[in-house]
Parts: sequence; structure tokens; C-alpha cells
Amino acid sequence: MITVKFDYNGDKISSFTMSGHANFAKHGSDIVCAGASAVSFGAVNSIMSLTDVKPIIDVKGKGGYLHCVIPADISAESAEKVQLLLQGMLVSLQTIERDYGKYIKINLNK
Repeated sequence: MITVKFDYNGDKISSFTMSGHANFAKHGSDIVCAGASAVSFGAVNSIMSLTDVKPIIDVKGKGGYLHCVIPADISAESAEKVQLLLQGMLVSLQTIERDYGKYIKINLNK
């Protein structure tokens, strides 16, 4: 199962960690894993491309682990953009969870 944990500082997402494998289908055919990976890496890439923020990223092993921390010392304008991108990521992952809840679980650590 994929587990995604969102950590908050107040009402703002400060970091997220995605770990595990969906095991929905064999490697290369797992649409749950592919969807969750595309959404999460797409959000991180968007943050780096569309804002001046450089998240602290940790990727381990042969996939199955992504940890992303948003630096605290960013401008209000950048923080607003980053939060919009992270909220979009959360909504997309929640949509996957709604349809494939046996394979992905989202935890909000507020």
C-alpha cells in the first residue's frame, strides 16, 4: 500500500512523505502507483519550475519513497503559489484514494 502523509504548520502544508508500493498490478502495469507518482513528482517539479522555491527532497531505494520539505523562509507570494500546487496534489491523490482506497492511504497530520 502507498501511504502519503502531509504535515502541516498551522493551516499550511509544510512537507509530505510518500512511501510504499500499491501492488495493484505487476510492476510496469500498476496504474495506482503510476498515478500517485505522476501527481507527486509533477507537483514537486511544478514547485521548482513555477516558483523560486527549492524544496528539500529525499528519494530512496528503487522507488517507493519521496519526502519533500518546503523551506520556511520563503516569500509570502511564493508560499501562496506553493500551497496552491500542494493543495492540487492533495486533491488529485484524494481522488485516487477514493477509487483505489485499498491501495493508497492519505494521512493529514495537522
